[in-house]
Order: sequence, then structure tokens, then C-alpha cells
Amino acid sequence: MLLKFCEIILSILVITISIYCLITKRFELLPYMMLCLGVFMLVLGLEELQKGRKKFWYMSIIVAVFIFYISIQNLLLN
Repeated sequence: MLLKFCEIILSILVITISIYCLITKRFELLPYMMLCLGVFMLVLGLEELQKGRKKFWYMSIIVAVFIFYISIQNLLLN
């Protein structure tokens, strides 16, 4: 239940930030959007693991780690 709530909140947050960046053409919030997207992918992976779908959970975790790396690198360079 908690993972589903986090998934909904994170998806709304990612969509809101990305729409804001597209409309205003101000892209300084993109690293934070990527960080939220990484947490979202991590929550998806944990939810898949909890459901017992052992085939796809590791892909979400790998993508989440990659997104964390990119967003932290982007935050440190700016």
C-alpha cells in the first residue's frame, strides 16, 4: 500500500516538473526531476519484487541506479 502511494506521488511529481520545464523553458529543475524519476524506478522495482515477478525487478533497480548516477553527476557539475 505504501509503495503504491509513493509510486503515485512520485509519478505526479515527475510529470509536473517535466511539464513545467517544457512550458517555461527553464531547465534548472531537470536534475531534481531525474532524481525523483530514479526513486520512482526504485519503487517500481521494489513493488515488482514484492509481487514475486522475479523476471523484471532487477531491470528497474539497474535503471534506477543509472538515473541516480546521472542526476547526481548533473547536480555536482552545475
